[in-house]
Amino acid sequence: MMKTTKKVIGFVFCVIITAFSVKAQTNADRYPIIPKPKQLIAQKGEFVIDKGTKINVNSKDANLQKAVSFLVDLLEPSTGIKLGSNKGSGKNVIAFTLDPTLENAEAYRIAITTKNINVRSKTAAGAFRAIQTLRQLMPVEVEQKQAANVAKWSVPCAIIEDAPRFEYRGIHLDVGRHMFPVEFIKKYIDLLALFKYNNFHWHLTEDQGWRIEIKKYPKLTTIGSYREETAVGKTTTGTSIIDRKYDCTPYKGFYTQDEVREVVKYAQDRFINVIPEIEMPGHALAALSAYPILGCTHGPYDVATHWGVFNDVFCPRDTTFKFLENVLTEVMDLFPSKYIHIGGDECPKERWKTCYHCQTMIKEKGFKDEHELQSYFIQRIEKFLNGKGRQIIGWDEILEGGLAPNATVMSWRGIEGGIAAAKQQHDVIMTPGGFCYFDHYQSKDKSEPLAIGGFTNVEKVYSFEPIPTELSADQAKYIKGAQANVWTEYIKTSDHVEYMVFPRALALSEVVWSQKASKNYADFLLRLQKQALRLDQLKVNYARHALTKLEDTTSK
Repeated sequence: MMKTTKKVIGFVFCVIITAFSVKAQTNADRYPIIPKPKQLIAQKGEFVIDKGTKINVNSKDANLQKAVSFLVDLLEPSTGIKLGSNKGSGKNVIAFTLDPTLENAEAYRIAITTKNINVRSKTAAGAFRAIQTLRQLMPVEVEQKQAANVAKWSVPCAIIEDAPRFEYRGIHLDVGRHMFPVEFIKKYIDLLALFKYNNFHWHLTEDQGWRIEIKKYPKLTTIGSYREETAVGKTTTGTSIIDRKYDCTPYKGFYTQDEVREVVKYAQDRFINVIPEIEMPGHALAALSAYPILGCTHGPYDVATHWGVFNDVFCPRDTTFKFLENVLTEVMDLFPSKYIHIGGDECPKERWKTCYHCQTMIKEKGFKDEHELQSYFIQRIEKFLNGKGRQIIGWDEILEGGLAPNATVMSWRGIEGGIAAAKQQHDVIMTPGGFCYFDHYQSKDKSEPLAIGGFTNVEKVYSFEPIPTELSADQAKYIKGAQANVWTEYIKTSDHVEYMVFPRALALSEVVWSQKASKNYADFLLRLQKQALRLDQLKVNYARHALTKLEDTTSK
C-alpha cells in the first residue's frame, strides 16, 4: 500500500512539474520580453495592428513625440502600415499618456486589449522603454527593413507594469585599440536600446590611438591616431621583445567632430546617454606622441603598437592641465552627458618618481607619495569639470591617495572598490571583471576566437548581483547600477564585437533592470531562445553557447 502511495505521489509531482514547465514555455513563447518586466498579467486575445490603427499622443511633449515616432518608423518598412494620428478615443488606437503619478522616471504601464493599447509613463524615456516591450511582443519580422510576409501583425493582450531596478544601465566600447565604423556604432546603440540600456560608454583615447578630433590640437589625430603596426597574438608588456610578432601594417583612424555629433544625436533619439572617456593620467602614449611636452621626459614617444600598461604618462604640470582643460572643453561641447569619464586606472608612478617637477610638487604640497599626487591630478580635473556643471567618473584606482569629492567610481577590480566608495557615500557603478568584462572567453571550446583571458559565460553574467552583501541598506543606495566593458585588444571587427557582446548583454540587461526576486535563469533561457530569432532578423553575429545548452536540455 505504501509503495502504491509513493508511486501516486511521484506521478502527481511529475504532472505538476510538467504542467509548470509547459506554462513557463508557453509564457516565454507568448511574452518573450528581455529584460523581464516587474509585473505581467497575461490576458486572452490579441491586439491586431492594421491599416486602420491610429496613434494617439495625449501630450505636446516633444520628447514623447520623438519616442512615438520610433514606433511609427519601426512598423512602416516591414508592415507597410503608416500609423496615422487620432486625437480622440475609439477602437484600434495605440494611446500614449504622460502620468506624473508614476514614481520612477523610466516607469511605464501598458494595457493591451483586443481593442486598444494604452501606454502610460512618467516621462518620454519611459514611453520609449514601453515601445521596446511592445516591439519584443510583435513578430520578429518587424525588424526587417522591407515588406515581410506575415499574415497578421499582432500583440498578445496583457497588463504590464514595469520600472528599472537600477538607474544606470551601461555598455562600454573601447575604440582606442581597434575602432569601428559610425554605422556599426549606431547599430550597437540600437541593440542597447532594444534591451533597455540607457548609457553608452565610449572609450575614445588610449596608448594605441587617439580617436576623437580636437580642433585646438590637430596633432592628436594627425600623429596620435596612427600606429606603425599592431602586435599579433598574446603580446603584453611582460612578453619578451624577441617573442613579439607584428602585422607590419599601419593602423589609423579617428572620429570627426561631425561624426561624434551624429552618434550623440542618434543615441539621444533612442534615449541613450553617451559618456565619453578621455584617459588620464595614464594610457596617454598617443597624446604624448603628438605633444611630447606633456610627458615627464619630453619624449620622444611613439603610439604603442602592442598591448599592456606603459610607464610614460601625463606629467602634472600647469601646461598639461591647460591642455586637458582645452581638450575637455571641446569634448563637453560635443557630449551633453553630465558624466565625463576620465579613466584614472593603471597609471604607473615610475616617471613621477624620477621627475624633478613631480618630486618638487610632492614636497611643496606636502603629499605623502605619488598616489596622493595622482589624487591631486584627478581632483584638479574634477574641479574644472564641476565648474562646467559636469561630474567625473573614474575607474576604482581613483580611490588611491584620496577620492575626489564628487566622483563616481566604476569598480572593475572586483567589487571591493565599489564597497569602499559606497561606504564613503560616493556613487558607484559596478563593473567587476569576473562578471562584466565581455572581452573574456565565453566558452572553453578551442575553436573560440582569441580573447584576453578569463571565462565569463551567459550564466555567470546572469548570476551577478550588483549590491554587495557587505553594504547596509543606506550604503546600498549608492550603487547606481552596473555596466559591461568591451576592451578590443583582440577584437578587430564589428562582427567580433557582436559575438563577444551578444547574448551576454541580454543577461546583464535583466540583472540591471529586473527585480532581483524575479530572476530565473531557466526562464531567461526560454525567452532568450525567442529573442535570438529577433537577433537573426537584425543580422547580429551573436554567440550561441547558451542556446546550444538550452537545446541540449530540452531535447532530453
